[in-house]
Amino acid sequence: MKVEIWSDVMCPFCYIGKRRFEDALQHFEHKDEIEIEWKSFQLNPDMVTNPDINIDQYLADIKGFTIDHARQLNAHVTQMAAEAGLTYNFDKAVVANSFNAHRYSHFAKTNGLGIEAEEQLFKAYFTDGKNIDDEDTLIELGKDLGLDTAGVNAMLESNACADDVKRDIAEAQHLGIQGVPFFVLNNKYGISGAQAVPVFTQTLEKAFAEWRHENPKPKLEIIEGESCGPDGDC
Repeated sequence: MKVEIWSDVMCPFCYIGKRRFEDALQHFEHKDEIEIEWKSFQLNPDMVTNPDINIDQYLADIKGFTIDHARQLNAHVTQMAAEAGLTYNFDKAVVANSFNAHRYSHFAKTNGLGIEAEEQLFKAYFTDGKNIDDEDTLIELGKDLGLDTAGVNAMLESNACADDVKRDIAEAQHLGIQGVPFFVLNNKYGISGAQAVPVFTQTLEKAFAEWRHENPKPKLEIIEGESCGPDGDC
């Protein structure tokens, strides 16, 4: 059964939602039959990358908050992240447009490493304070992930994967998704936000039961004969 997840790398609740969903999935009886696909969404497509601006100040400026209020909000989210087993270092976070990071994620997806790239990008942004719009940073992340360095560099130097990002965003608009994280299960059920683990668990169970009913396992009439098994017995 397919689960599609729209998120933005710079969204603090997306990383928390990822962990909570993973917690639910880890204890789900049929987790091996779940296919996960991460999809791109940009909360602020017009954001200008600027490593010289503190993230608290940026939030205060765009929202009209005081700097103290912005710090309080980020401290609250940091505590939520800690409860999910994550470390947020907003004092190190770099104000950066996420479009290139999404392109990198799609490139990794074409190499079978889309899920790993999402985790990598979240950690790079929220924990390690890396500039996720910087080409050298993304190339280094690709190297750590085992991607071809020349391939990552060529992608970043071109317009490759840009249409993939735009397609995901257009699909989100078509579905009426206005915020992230947003989880779509079996193309039937949508979960908005970093919900509690039981919400993910209950929805997984409901969606999977319907999917299994629509896609029953094949029942074969087997004629036994001499054969070899994966344990080496022949």
